[in-house]
This record gives sequence, C-alpha cells and structure tokens, in this order.
Amino acid sequence: MSESALKIAIAGANGRMGRALIEAIEHNPNCVLSGALEHDQSPAIGLDAGFTVGLKTGITISHDAIKVLSESDVLIDFSRPASTLNYLMTCEKLSVNAIIGTTGFDEAGKAKIVSAAEKIGVVFAPNFSIGVNLTFALLQTAARILNDYDIEIIEAHHRHKVDAPSGTALRMGEVIAETLGRDLRKCAVYGREGHTGERKADTIGFSTIRAGDIVGDHTALFATDGERVEITHKASSRATFANGAVRAALWLRQHHQGLFDMQDVLGLKP
Repeated sequence: MSESALKIAIAGANGRMGRALIEAIEHNPNCVLSGALEHDQSPAIGLDAGFTVGLKTGITISHDAIKVLSESDVLIDFSRPASTLNYLMTCEKLSVNAIIGTTGFDEAGKAKIVSAAEKIGVVFAPNFSIGVNLTFALLQTAARILNDYDIEIIEAHHRHKVDAPSGTALRMGEVIAETLGRDLRKCAVYGREGHTGERKADTIGFSTIRAGDIVGDHTALFATDGERVEITHKASSRATFANGAVRAALWLRQHHQGLFDMQDVLGLKP
C-alpha cells in the first residue's frame, strides 16, 4: 500500500453493495479501507469488515460515524436515503468527501446533497457502472435521431430493491427527455392497467420487474412502424458498480468542493 493511498470508509458495510465495495478496495493498491459503518442494531457490529467475503481487513464494523469519518478521506454510501443524509451531515462537519450511490431520494433529500456539495466534494450518481454511463451517452444520440419513435424503458432488479423505477431507469428517462426538450415529470408514464386509451406520442413509459437475484437490467426501447431499436445494459455482478465507485473516489480526491456525477468522472460530458 502506498503512503498516499486514499482512505475510504464504507456505509452499509454488511449490505450487498458494502461487501462488494470492501472487496474492490482491498484489491486496489491506490486506496485502503479506513472504516466500515452499520446501524447500531446491526449484528455485524464488532466483526471484521471482510468477514462475509473471506477477507481479514483489520477494520472493525462500527456505528460511530464521527470516529470512522475522522480517519477517512472519503465515504462511499449505497445505503438508504435517511442514513445517507445523516452520514452526509457528518461528512460536511469533518470535510470528508462523499460518493453517493443511494437512490430513492425525494426533492428535499436531493436539495440537501446539493447544499453539502457547497462545502465538500460529492459524486452523486444513480449508477456507477462504466458501461451504464456510456449507455447514457448512446441514449442522447439515439433520442436525437429517433426523435419521433415511441420510447419505453424496462428495468429489472432483485426482489430486495425497495424503490421503483430504479434510479438508473429514471436517469435514462431524464437523458432522453432532456435531449428531446421534454420534461420527464410531465411525460413519464409509470406502468399501465385497465383501459388506458391509445399511447400518447410524447410519453416515455416505464416498466418495472422485481424478481430473484437480478443485479440490474435496463433497456431503452425506441419503436415505430416496421422497426425497433433497443439499447440494453445488463449487470451480472455488483463488482462493476463497486469498481466504478472506487474509481470515482480516486478521481474526487482532486476536488474538495462541488457536485459531480459519473459523466464528469469518465470525461463523457461535452
């Protein structure tokens, strides 16, 4: 490990993404696990952070956010909105940067993230996969050319996911709507049932699947008479999100203030 290795703390360390993040950090020579956080009722409190993935990290899972973050350069958080916002307040106080992969924030929650980014560096993205973020760029091109096609977004995730549609599906819709000069809040249709009438031409439809252990599948469908174009991304492992989040954390060390997303990290913005 280099003396200049980035010190990364993980929130939700005993969750599915937390475990993937711990593995990603342990295998990256440019960073080191500096802390692992869980809620105070978690049965994992006091255990080694790598216990579920067969690693001995020497880092004990804790619920003391002030202690953990005071020893860290950046927090990576893929937990839940309320927890993320609480940790973010501590990050602000201690001048610790934050990588936020949590989804399901309401407008008030998003406003708190924007406010925090006035004091610390924040990368806030619905998906940290490099492939997904390339997909966002492809969707801009598709929407520009296929601007009069019917557009539907279909997403599938594991049974444990608590928000729908996924943050990634919503971002796909936002990218397409922005390219077409539409407001997604006005043109989105979330599921259909009963006698719905004919499809309105300027709508963007969303369909959601929750089943089994699906890591994450997303498809944007552009259809017209005689043909359809599908742009699909399928994730088979959470490692892709974890590696992207670690990459974002390393990139963010050069930024001590401001709100960014993975398009900034990957240099995909024009």
